[in-house]
Amino acid sequence: MWQGLVLCALLTLAGQVISRLPGISETGISPLVFALLLGIIVGNLPLGRTLESSHKGLAFATRWLLRGGIVLFGLSLTFAQVVGLGPKVLLLDALVITAVLVSGYQIGTRVLGMDRETTLLTSAGSAICGAAAVLATESTIRSRPAAASMAVATVVLFGSLAMLTYPLLYPWLGMEEGLFGVYIGATIHEVAQVVAAGDAVGPDALANAVIVKLVRVMLLVPFLLIVGQWWLRQPSEADAATLDGQAGGQVEKAKLVIPWFALGFIVMVGVNSVISLPAPLHAALVLGGQIALTMAMAALGINTRISRLKALGIKPFLLALILFVLLVVGGGLASAVLMG
Repeated sequence: MWQGLVLCALLTLAGQVISRLPGISETGISPLVFALLLGIIVGNLPLGRTLESSHKGLAFATRWLLRGGIVLFGLSLTFAQVVGLGPKVLLLDALVITAVLVSGYQIGTRVLGMDRETTLLTSAGSAICGAAAVLATESTIRSRPAAASMAVATVVLFGSLAMLTYPLLYPWLGMEEGLFGVYIGATIHEVAQVVAAGDAVGPDALANAVIVKLVRVMLLVPFLLIVGQWWLRQPSEADAATLDGQAGGQVEKAKLVIPWFALGFIVMVGVNSVISLPAPLHAALVLGGQIALTMAMAALGINTRISRLKALGIKPFLLALILFVLLVVGGGLASAVLMG
């Protein structure tokens, strides 16, 4: 097992170094993204495909380190932040998430003809909190590595585009700075991208953007609880093939999957809300969660084959583009109506 974990740790360190390089650190791109890209490169090398001894470590990273990282991510939030801007913020975030998820799933599966896994992961990444939402959803529905990697790629592309576009839109939309910060937090993909865009607009925009975004992140938990149950009721491609080939065929029902790590996330938010941990301990736990998530992303990349990414085609990016436009236009209107 240790070979796979060491490999993930090395890619995590490399991702951290790359994210801090001059010219790259200003972009707000997370180390998770670089770890994923490095993992894909290593996994597709001839040597990478023959690392049989690393498989157990990679499986451990994509399962347990991922879930542990999501749990520790809860230490970045408090319940006070949720109520800080009032109930309308919760309504706004819930509306944005629901609209993007429902629209994305319907457009992806029915209009673009995409598979359910890639559609759901792409929609979740756009709707909630980028790569972290993709990873958490992937762990809940246990999708293919290629589907998760493609979803993360769309988040990086359009989240980065949003991070650069929103500050340019600010002078033209006529929104007050604080309201524009709400708009940023409710519609941009990644937390780091929200921070970068809010900071480029002003201090009031940054403060509101971060709070609204963190409330949006917390809504990941009810989403995972709901999607875990809903996913069981949807026939998989294999089930559909069985039913098509055997009239009256019986398909064994999948076991109930409860994302306990999501409940652990809520517990950590509660701990962070009522207990003042020593600053060094708090920082160490948050850093540990970030490292765990980055190692999980590296393992996901190693398990991803470029041939499978090619098979997914351009449709995930087309879906992400549609959702990006929905976030920019619909999210802006919803922010102005509910919070203006």
